[in-house]
Parts: sequence; C-alpha cells; structure tokens
Amino acid sequence: MTSPDDPASAPGGAPPILNGTTSSSSSSVAAVPPSHSLEALCHALHARVEALLGTPTQDPILRDVQAQVRIANDVVDDALRRYQPNELSLSYNGGKDCLVLLLLLLARLPAHFSSPSAPSAFPTSLQALYIRPPQPFPEVDAFVASSTKDYHLDLATSDKPMKPALADYLADKPNIKAVFVGTRRTDPHGGKLTFFDETDRDWPRFMRIHPVIDWHYREIWGFIRALQVPYCPLYDMGYTSLGGTDDTLPNPALKAHEGKPTNTGFRPAYELMDDDEERLGRE
Repeated sequence: MTSPDDPASAPGGAPPILNGTTSSSSSSVAAVPPSHSLEALCHALHARVEALLGTPTQDPILRDVQAQVRIANDVVDDALRRYQPNELSLSYNGGKDCLVLLLLLLARLPAHFSSPSAPSAFPTSLQALYIRPPQPFPEVDAFVASSTKDYHLDLATSDKPMKPALADYLADKPNIKAVFVGTRRTDPHGGKLTFFDETDRDWPRFMRIHPVIDWHYREIWGFIRALQVPYCPLYDMGYTSLGGTDDTLPNPALKAHEGKPTNTGFRPAYELMDDDEERLGRE
C-alpha cells in the first residue's frame, strides 16, 4: 500500500495549491501571498480538491479520503444553502481537524457565490473564533495568527472557558446562527453527534455543523498531505492531539524507531494510523 507521505500518492502528481514546492512539511510550504483575495484563494482550493476527487488511485487511504470529502462537501453545501455568510462562523484553534474543515469550507464557496445568480457577493472574510487553552503552545498561537492572515479569517480570540467565550462571541455577533466545528466521532462527546446539532439548552444557542464527524485520523492527514498545505509544526514533533502545554505531550506511539533517530525523538503525526492512539499524548 502506498502511504500518504509517498509523493506518488499525491493525486495526479499535481502541484500544491499554495506554491511550487512539492513538500508537505509545515515548515517548507509557503502560504498564499497576502495580496491574493479570498475569492482567488477559494477558487484555487476548489480546483485542488476537485483534482483530488477526480484522480484515480489505488491507495486505500486516498480512496477513503475521496469518499469522505464528497460527504463533507454535501454537508457544507447544505449549510451554505441554509445560512448566509454573516450567519456562519468557524471554531478554529489551528489543529488538524479544524484546518481540514476550513479548507473544505473555503473550497465550496465558489459554487455558491461566484455565479451571476449568487444570493450575495463573494465573502471577503470568514468569521471564526479561537478559544485559547489556559496555557497555549506558542507554536499553536503562531500558526493560528499566520493561517488567519493566509485564509482571510475574521478571527475573534477568547481566553475564557468555552461556554462564556461562546456567550460573549454571540452577544458581540448576534447575526451568527451556526458554527462549523471540527469534532470527529472519536473525540470526547463526539459519539452521538450528527452533521447538524443544536447546542444543549444550558449552552448559548446556535446550530453546530460537523462535516468531518465521521472522518478517521488517517483520512485527516491524507487530505492535508494530498493538498500540501502548511500545518502547525508541533505535528512534525510527534504531537497528535493539541491542547495546552499543561496537558499535551508527544504521542508515545510515535517514539522514533531504534536505529532511525529524529531531531525530536518522535516521528511525525501523519505516521500514526490508529484512531485509538490519537489522544495518547493528552493528559
């Protein structure tokens, strides 16, 4: 089986969206130049995702990625029919799952806002909320800042716990009716979620949208590496599930093999295959 990190597994050998390099390392893939508009970025992402979907592959992981992308696209399309851009936001913390969600959402915008019959003009930014953990990693904060600029996010940041942070955010932006969330089935409290779930009665009221709820860990990384976009550098140091510095360690399942040392002593996050081992680095 070809692994997702094998260059041969990149669909069609097509160039990455963001620059001319063929590397998918977080440190070597350049971001979109700031002069590019959100619309131009979204069209580039749309083309890259369509190339992934349209390329035959014998790689079982990439076949699963293609199937998951099609399902997620349907969910995003449904959300974009139900809500206007100013009614939508994204829960964004710079992690792998919400990065995939962000890319999928941006790639679908051209289908809804680029035609002459579109219900409104193409958005110039995407609303998002970053709820920082009590002790955030500097690398996460830095990636959130750089990706916010690269992907044209209108990002609000809160240092409060989740419930009061959401209450403040919705009070400040009363138009918001729904929030895209990168929760997956294997995450805590993810087991019974569907694609669209209203918040519980004791929480601030909005619709939670979960396009990647049924994605597996290996499919998240298969998508990121197929599109060859930057990601938080902690993932190259063996971290697989990011919280704060007080509760997150490199995943012990990724300890470097004897005789194959690495700079950090751990292999990169994308080499993990088992969903059940994803949170072994979380306390």
